[in-house]
Amino acid sequence: MSVSQRPRIGVIGTGAIGGFYGGMLAHAGYDVHFLLRSEYPAVAAHGLTLNSASHGTVRLDSVQAYHTAADMPPCDWLLVGAKTTSNADLVPAIIEAAAPGAKVLLLQNGLAVEDELRPLLPDSLHLLGGLCFICVHRAAAGVIEHQALGAINLGYHSGPASDQAVQQQILQEGAQLFAATGLDSVAMADLQQARWQKLVWNVPYNGLSVLLNAGTQALMASADSRALIEAIMQEVVEGAAACGNQLPHGYPAKLLAATERMPDYLPSMYHDFIQQRPLELHAIYATPLAAAAQAGQRMPRIEALYQALCFLERRPR
Repeated sequence: MSVSQRPRIGVIGTGAIGGFYGGMLAHAGYDVHFLLRSEYPAVAAHGLTLNSASHGTVRLDSVQAYHTAADMPPCDWLLVGAKTTSNADLVPAIIEAAAPGAKVLLLQNGLAVEDELRPLLPDSLHLLGGLCFICVHRAAAGVIEHQALGAINLGYHSGPASDQAVQQQILQEGAQLFAATGLDSVAMADLQQARWQKLVWNVPYNGLSVLLNAGTQALMASADSRALIEAIMQEVVEGAAACGNQLPHGYPAKLLAATERMPDYLPSMYHDFIQQRPLELHAIYATPLAAAAQAGQRMPRIEALYQALCFLERRPR
């Protein structure tokens, strides 16, 4: 793809996820525009810094940063890196920053996030889901720490591309964007299954990191917490199957082994809790529980985890 053919990319929500993937794309030479709120003054003045264990230090001294979407140029791709708790509030910004026929890629955790956002967007926009397999967090304004991984899988949800061949072409275009930065990216045929698959890791580690005040190494070192993680993972697998999504055989064991090889990591929900931000309980817990229950499958451990997190969420901190 020549420079003249490269799409213009917008990042809606330049936190850890949006900042990392948008920053990597900008470092690779793409025309990237970043929408920020509280961190706008720092990033506009000092740029972005990505401290990556695998890519080294990436400094973007000059960043195309914006405080309002109305000031952004029309973007062909929009990477939504904000948390699912703010999706409805982001709709005006997405619409303002989108070029005609833009591809909106949700880099978010949870189930059915596209289903809830779709009715709020124009039919002319393509809506895609992005599953990020990464250990990353924001250390300070404009400073992102990348500890490990970075692969991103893409799935088409809805939009003007009704033909599967056209959908696949769009997914391949998106995968090539990230591949150009040195990151693994795969086009997924079934977005719903991919989201259930991501929940196998997110459901136990996000919630237990908050309840037990522990990172992944401590959770894996204890026989009790490890057994609980494995049991919760199995419930996700059974819930997915009840909803018609058969996950790969032995997938929980694969994730447990991968987590043991990771550096110690505090998941995003832990950081949200410590910094008194809303927790993504609806997308990661309530929606999967409701979907499984509708299919006749209870997930009692996940239900208990969700109820405990709701108590902590509502308790004054």
